[in-house]
Amino acid sequence: MAAEWQDAIAEAQEATGFTGEIVPRTVNAIGTALRIDRRTEFYMELGSLGDADRFEAFLNHWWVQALADSALDEDTREQAIEFADTSVSLHSRAVGGPTVAQAEITTLVMGAEAS
Repeated sequence: MAAEWQDAIAEAQEATGFTGEIVPRTVNAIGTALRIDRRTEFYMELGSLGDADRFEAFLNHWWVQALADSALDEDTREQAIEFADTSVSLHSRAVGGPTVAQAEITTLVMGAEAS
């Protein structure tokens, strides 16, 4: 699965022109990259996950947030979010999963039904 992520990231960089810092999509890297005021929520959600499908949505959601939190200014933040959304969608398509937007991922993570 790592190769699919690398391919998705490369394609998303090309499509969006994003040149900012890319936080590795791991629990430790995401936790470190998040603003300090978000870390508690991140680790609380992590501790309450019950299955692998929900874990992927959780990781996608918080990876986008970590990229946004790592941005140096508002323009870079918007580019980081666009890049991350594109990466997640491209990866999902590559592995035969649904292609979703960040708003849908947020809904899944929060436990509400996707509309």
